[in-house]
Amino acid sequence: MAKIRLIKRRIRAAKNISQITRAMEMVAASKMKKSQDMALAGKPYAQKIKEITDLFLTKIKVEEEKYPLLAKNSHKEKILVVLISTNKGLCGGLNTVLFKAVNLWFPDNNNTDFVTFGIKGRNFVLRTKRNLIADFSEGNFLENIGALTDLIVDGYALQKKYSAVFLVYNNFVSVLRQEPAKDLLLPIGGIPEQENSDKKLALDFLVEPNLKDVLNSLLPRYLEVLIRKAVIEAEASEHSARMMAMKAATDNAKALMEELTLQYNKERQQIITYEIADIITAREAVL
Repeated sequence: MAKIRLIKRRIRAAKNISQITRAMEMVAASKMKKSQDMALAGKPYAQKIKEITDLFLTKIKVEEEKYPLLAKNSHKEKILVVLISTNKGLCGGLNTVLFKAVNLWFPDNNNTDFVTFGIKGRNFVLRTKRNLIADFSEGNFLENIGALTDLIVDGYALQKKYSAVFLVYNNFVSVLRQEPAKDLLLPIGGIPEQENSDKKLALDFLVEPNLKDVLNSLLPRYLEVLIRKAVIEAEASEHSARMMAMKAATDNAKALMEELTLQYNKERQQIITYEIADIITAREAVL
């Protein structure tokens, strides 16, 4: 009887766990859908600002004093990495794979500074004894993009501390697939050498008040768009990975319930058989 009570307790525990993981799966699916909608809604704006920036870059000759975000600080060895991870766990191996990629891409701890989005990323940087200069894990990630852009512009363009700035995040490929991505944020490059005729024609336009003022205002906004895209991709990856992890946990809990139920029925049948045998034995003894 004690074994049957233990099995019943395990069945109830597995049932409770399956209900919790099922609810978490539904919540993650809803959040993933919102992140996907945000990514799709922002793509036209991101594409257009990229096209405008690329077209402007074909009309200027890069001068460091006029366009500091376009300058290449090649004399500096230090780089800045913006690492976008998650605040919470229960999303499978999403963060683990990302951190392995970071170890592979940036093995030199002495010449690399980190800025983090996400408590998991912050703990990873501190645990591996890397140099953490800022953390934007508190609150909504999207609300901190402006502050991060100011920090990047100050470190790269004004103080000229870094030779390059990289974005590292989980790129959302599909519901079942998320991949670590490394994007070069600074220095900003021009458009590819292979240009089509439509883009060449689009270069004939007037800029008011002048190209310098417009470009210096546009470039920080361009950085914000790239960072925002990476944050949204990382959030979609997180919710997708958590949804799949919770679905797997729910399926495992249900499989365990079925196995325990079968075991419970066998134990109960065995007890009933023993009781029937005892009754028959006692009856034969009386007769």
